[in-house]
Amino acid sequence: MPSGTPTAGARRRRWTAGARAEGGRLLEIVALVGLVVTQPLLDVLGRSPDFFLFHRADREDILLLLALVAVAPTVPVAVVGALSRLAGRTARAWTHTLLVGLLLAALAVQAGRHGTPLRGVPLLVAAAVVGAAGAAAHRRWRAPRRVLRLVAAGPLVFIALFLLVSPTSVLVLPRESGGAAGTAATDVHPPVVMLVLDELPLVSLLGPDGRIDATRFPHFAELAGGSTWYRDATGVSGWTPYALPAMLTGRYPTRGVAPHYSQHPDNLFTAFGGLYDIRAEESITRLCPPSRCEQPVDPEQGLGVLVRETRTLLGQVTSPWDSRIDPEDSYRERTAAEAGLDAAEPVPDDPKFRWDSLDDNQPARFTSFLAGLKPEPRPTLHFLHLLMPHSPWAYLPSGARYEAPEDLPNDGAGWVELARQRHLAQLGYTDRLIGETLRRLRETGLYDQAAVVVTADHGVSFTKGFQGRGMDAIKAAPGEVAWVPMFVKEPGQRAGRTDDRNWEHVDLLPTVADLAGIRLPWRVDGRSARAAARPAGQKHFYDRPGEPVVIPDGVPTPPPLPSPHPLVGTAVGPRPPGGGSARVADLAAFRATDPDTGTLPAMVWGSVPDEVPEGTLLAVAVNGRVGAVVPVVPPDPGGRRFAALLADDRLFQAGANQLDVYQVTGDGGLRHLALS
Repeated sequence: MPSGTPTAGARRRRWTAGARAEGGRLLEIVALVGLVVTQPLLDVLGRSPDFFLFHRADREDILLLLALVAVAPTVPVAVVGALSRLAGRTARAWTHTLLVGLLLAALAVQAGRHGTPLRGVPLLVAAAVVGAAGAAAHRRWRAPRRVLRLVAAGPLVFIALFLLVSPTSVLVLPRESGGAAGTAATDVHPPVVMLVLDELPLVSLLGPDGRIDATRFPHFAELAGGSTWYRDATGVSGWTPYALPAMLTGRYPTRGVAPHYSQHPDNLFTAFGGLYDIRAEESITRLCPPSRCEQPVDPEQGLGVLVRETRTLLGQVTSPWDSRIDPEDSYRERTAAEAGLDAAEPVPDDPKFRWDSLDDNQPARFTSFLAGLKPEPRPTLHFLHLLMPHSPWAYLPSGARYEAPEDLPNDGAGWVELARQRHLAQLGYTDRLIGETLRRLRETGLYDQAAVVVTADHGVSFTKGFQGRGMDAIKAAPGEVAWVPMFVKEPGQRAGRTDDRNWEHVDLLPTVADLAGIRLPWRVDGRSARAAARPAGQKHFYDRPGEPVVIPDGVPTPPPLPSPHPLVGTAVGPRPPGGGSARVADLAAFRATDPDTGTLPAMVWGSVPDEVPEGTLLAVAVNGRVGAVVPVVPPDPGGRRFAALLADDRLFQAGANQLDVYQVTGDGGLRHLALS
């Protein structure tokens, strides 16, 4: 054998050493990708069973998503490393070091967002320094490599925690419901129609006199005129997965568990199941067990939407900036047209509803519910939980939809006012849905026969500095977060009345059970409205299960709505002098508007040059009429921005529409801005 030729044994040892080195590098990549991607995603998803329930994901969908989250992110990183071998061992080693450094930097971004005030470019710079230092240490010493190879077991641990411990685990390994059926307390069991709305503060419906504002919300006023309005009604939590189970079990939330029948076996649906047929449309809960009702999954739900939303979530958890996108804004009710459903009802004969296609804009869940409202030979419970007027806000009062950027803030100067306007516009459309429900009930004869319940699970604060439903909002603005509309029309009831008893939403189930002639077979925390009222003075609210916050009793006073600017609704005469400019998104939508599609460019947003001071008022006009006057908000990463909602769709016409933006001068005059 020629001198210097490696023996077979040497070649084997070299190959084994190379394979061992490649295996070690792969383990290190698995460990780091697990920390950067798998752990944060499974942590969020594991605490969000409502995410899977809303998208009607079954066990197979969740397991497939779990496999993708655990495996897919590792593959491209590993492939890059493997391909670098083609350039030789030195290139392979340096490529691996670079990948380790990048992954450590990504991990540092996440750690920095949670543990430091750094954001954006400063955080990226700090993370790059950490990544470079970590890569150098990894290349120089063996200890970091050994630690990483041990951590490679992490993804298996994260998967096990998701499957066995997290609140979402019950959706993968569900247990059969042991819920008890109620028994007949009377011989009369009327139809029951329940409509639970979402994120609707009572004060949004009220006028200055404390009554339902019949001008803005005529159908809520109509409902109040024929039912009992429990005006001092409060939800028990600002989060639907806690609030709705409390409403349907009659028990305060005590554990942070999934809103699932296996965790809440004793509920409205199991109690009614022995005596009533059940037609339930749930949104982000699944309290009705398969033995009582089954909700089919359509092709637009399931794994595809899970992957898409998880990809968005990954972008949020790995970003060096705090996300302005509310994860619950992915809980958008699909329209009847998107779901391929025929509209259940014709458009009301009302001049506000000018386009026949607007009925296609009904939420699909509402369309199905409406179609099922008809007399049946057996007592029937019709139940709908509808995410209206919950964000994302996308509807005008007429029912026309509009597009808006996902990252518009809901808090801060200028933004809170816009958020409230969008909420009230969508509430106007929700009022239309209430009207369609009442009309359908009367047409089918169910109205007089049925017990009809309309309420909401919780409200939301639009108080500056305390927007939302967290503890800060609960403490600063309980009247917006806790108090909700609560209407109960008993069978045969004709006249409306107001009851100011201290109602908490654990009272809902015992009240409905009494109306239906059903005796509940378990102890509840609530009191039926047919029983003695609870003492006035205080209420219980749960930001966390088992930790009640006491809030004072008493019907809240509605916050005053800001007066519209005097320019709103006025016609702009001959074009005012020009000067300045503004950038506006989606100008093309104004050049070719087709209202018959059910969409309008009713949200106008953009930015102005830096020299325009924050607080400067801009007037937005369509076809020569001012539709909104809004301020330039303080600068943020999006620039010196403004946004306006044109809620009056009479501003628009089919075809070309002229959009103009004017700067309002100190003397109330207008200066035309060139748009780009």
